[in-house]
Amino acid sequence: MNEKVRIAVIGIGNMGSFHVRDLAAQSNAELTAVCDIDRPKADRFGEMFHVPAFYDYREMFEKAPLDAVVIATPHYDHTPISIDAFQRGLHVLTEKPIAVHLKDARKMVQAYETARQKHPGLTFAIMFNQRTYGFWRKIKSLIEDGELGRLVRVSWIITDWFRSQAYYDSGGWRATWKGEGGGVLLNQCPHNLDLFQWFAGMPKRVAGYASLGKYHNIEVEDEVTGYFEYENGMVGHFITTTAESPGTNRLELVGERGKLVFEDGRLTFFRNRSSMFTFLKESKSAFDKVENWEIPIPYQHHNEGGHRFLLENFAEAILHGEPLIARAEEGLNSLALGNAMMLSSFLGKPVDIPFDEDEYAARLAELARTSRFQKPEEKQLEEDLNKSFGFH
Repeated sequence: MNEKVRIAVIGIGNMGSFHVRDLAAQSNAELTAVCDIDRPKADRFGEMFHVPAFYDYREMFEKAPLDAVVIATPHYDHTPISIDAFQRGLHVLTEKPIAVHLKDARKMVQAYETARQKHPGLTFAIMFNQRTYGFWRKIKSLIEDGELGRLVRVSWIITDWFRSQAYYDSGGWRATWKGEGGGVLLNQCPHNLDLFQWFAGMPKRVAGYASLGKYHNIEVEDEVTGYFEYENGMVGHFITTTAESPGTNRLELVGERGKLVFEDGRLTFFRNRSSMFTFLKESKSAFDKVENWEIPIPYQHHNEGGHRFLLENFAEAILHGEPLIARAEEGLNSLALGNAMMLSSFLGKPVDIPFDEDEYAARLAELARTSRFQKPEEKQLEEDLNKSFGFH
C-alpha cells in the first residue's frame, strides 16, 4: 500500500465538491480523479485540482489509478456504483443515506462481504459525520456509562431543516420518487435517524404519519411524525419537516435516573437523586417528585461540518486498520427507521421491524412508474453549503 490512499470522488454536486477540496488538502490521501455526468463541472474541478476528469465512473475505474472512491451521487446510484467498485477491489465511502431502500442497501453489503473473500482488507464506510460532534458524543458516553439508567423515552423535534422551493428546484432529481426516492427522511434526516438508533437502539414497531408535498411543490414527504415502540417498553418520537422557520432542534432522553435535554447548543442533565422507579414504588406521598438537580454538561466541539474527519478516518482505516467512525453496514438501521415510517404511512397502520422490504421497494418503484409530476426548469444555486450544517 502507498503512503497515501489514491481516492476519486464520484458526483461533484453540493457534497462532492466539498469532499474534493478536503481530499486535496488531506495528508494521508491523494485525489487522483473526479467524475460527474455534468461534463463542464467535471472538467472544471479536474482542471482546478490538476486531476483527470471522467464522465462515466466505469471508464474511470478502467483508466484512473485508484485505491478507493467516495460516492456523492444521487441516492439510487449509490448501489450500482458501490457494487462495481467492490468487484474491482476498491474501498468505498458513500454519502448518506446508504441507499434509497433496504433491499438495495443489502445488495451493497452482500457485494462488500463477497469482495472481502478476495480482498480481506476492503473498507466500506458511510458519511455519518455528525458522530464526530462533541455534544452527540457526550450524550452517547453518558448513556453508555449508565448515567440515565434504563431509558423510557427519547423524543426528537428536528424541524430546523428548513428548505425553500428554490432548493428543490435546483436539481431535476431532487424530491422526486424516480430521482431521489424520498424527501426529508431520506435527504436531511439520515443523520438524525442514525443518531437516534445510536443512542436508543432499534424499536420493534414503528408508526409513521407522512405528508407528501404539503408545503412545497414536490411529490415526496416534507413533514413526518414517527412513533416508536421498543421491546423493553421504551417509546420514541420523531418529528421533522423542511417547512418550519424558525424550526426547533430539541432532543430529550428520559431515563430512570434523570433527563438529558439538548437544545440551542446547550446540553443539560436533570439528574435524579434516586431511581424514579424505586421512588414511585416506595414514596409515602401522593404528589412528591424525585429530587433532581439541573446540571449543565460541558462538551468540546470542533465547530465544523466534520466531513474531513470521516475522510481522514477512511484513509487511516485503509492504511493502518484504524476503526471506522461509521461502518456502512450501520447505515441499515437509520434507513430501516425511515423506510418503516414511510411504509407505515402508506399502509395506514404500524409496521413491525423487520418489515417486508420487498413490499416497500415495490411501492417506491410503482410511485416512480406512475408519477406525473413535472419539475420546473432546473435553476442552479451558488450558495455556501456550510449554512446547512449547523447543530443538527
